[in-house]
Amino acid sequence: MALVLSGGGGERMGVLSAERAVSAIPFGGKYRIIDFALSNCCHSEIVHVGVLTQHAPTSLHDHIGAGRPWDLDRRGGGVMVLQPYLTRSNSGWYRGTADAIAQNLDSIDERGGDRILVLAGDHVYRMDYRALVQTHEQQRAAVTLAVTPVPRDQTRRFGMVTVDGEGRVTRLDEKPASSETLLASMGIYLFESDVLREALRGRPVDLVLDVLRPLLDSGVRLAAHAFSGYWEDVGTIGSYYRANLELVAPEPRLVMHDRRWPILTRDEERPPALLLEGADVEDSVIANGCRIAGRVRRSVIFPGVAIGAGCEIVDSIVLPDVIVERGARLTGAILDKYVRVGEGARVGRAALDDPSAPAPSASDGWLEGLTLVGKDAVLPPGLRVGPGAVIGHGALPEDFGEGEVGAGALTPNRTWYGDRT
Repeated sequence: MALVLSGGGGERMGVLSAERAVSAIPFGGKYRIIDFALSNCCHSEIVHVGVLTQHAPTSLHDHIGAGRPWDLDRRGGGVMVLQPYLTRSNSGWYRGTADAIAQNLDSIDERGGDRILVLAGDHVYRMDYRALVQTHEQQRAAVTLAVTPVPRDQTRRFGMVTVDGEGRVTRLDEKPASSETLLASMGIYLFESDVLREALRGRPVDLVLDVLRPLLDSGVRLAAHAFSGYWEDVGTIGSYYRANLELVAPEPRLVMHDRRWPILTRDEERPPALLLEGADVEDSVIANGCRIAGRVRRSVIFPGVAIGAGCEIVDSIVLPDVIVERGARLTGAILDKYVRVGEGARVGRAALDDPSAPAPSASDGWLEGLTLVGKDAVLPPGLRVGPGAVIGHGALPEDFGEGEVGAGALTPNRTWYGDRT
């Protein structure tokens, strides 16, 4: 059985995860992030899948439904959504990754087998889990971790794994300031069921700190499975942005049109994209239902987006059903669903006197110089929103005062049931 951990609050994703789980955030023009884990399960012939949810789960539940796109709508197996609940002896909310599994052990035991595969719901990759199982069996391991090499300057983002010459894990360091090893844990763990069940007896909180490390210290055999394909943890704004724009690179590392291992999703019934007079599109993804009359460069445009005449969209990600009115410009921006950009507005680096400023880098803070616009925000005509600014979801024209939002500024969120008219 596979368990997909999808309950995190995603604080590092800002307004994109304010009203949805990170794994439900749209990705790549038509997908959701969780589609990668579910598609890998489908192609790896894993038919028992549990999705553990907690933070803002409505969008994720709606997307998964009965699991039909991933061939998980079946009697003998299928997908099971596991969310917190209250009983007389159970406090409800998951305290962490290990606690989430522990609270659902009864449901897991009913459908699980001799092994439990634990996956993260916010990673983008293609992987045949059967190769992981093969390594697990060859190593005669109690637990097997999938690992992949990462650049030295990125080791602080991940759990780093030290492996001996026989493929056995000898050390685990969770997000160290520096690391001698370059092998990062992918957040993919294959447990022998009895080992996991025994480790969860004391109701641990964190899967790495409270389960894997004690198992390693006690001498239990932990093995490493090396993975060399594309893999990205998209749990930060910068990594999410780069992973999306990777799709429009001249030679992308992640190829979405591989028919041997397609990424499956719940597709929307939209008409084909329409390029109108004046449209000029280069190195971009344009999804179904879009109406383009402006210029689009190196961007990912999701279903139902309307881009007016004279607009310019550069190095940006525009989520479904956004309207960009005539003459507006976006550079280095991420716009959530249902945003409306007024005529002549400038967002991101396009708001600068020199819109050809360098692309964002990891040294620019958590936003990396990008501009975020939350769901349902309405930007008035002529507004200028500088790099590193965050527009809260539901923002209205009266929230912008002088018609300019400076670099790094933040406007508050509005709620549909309270302060939004």
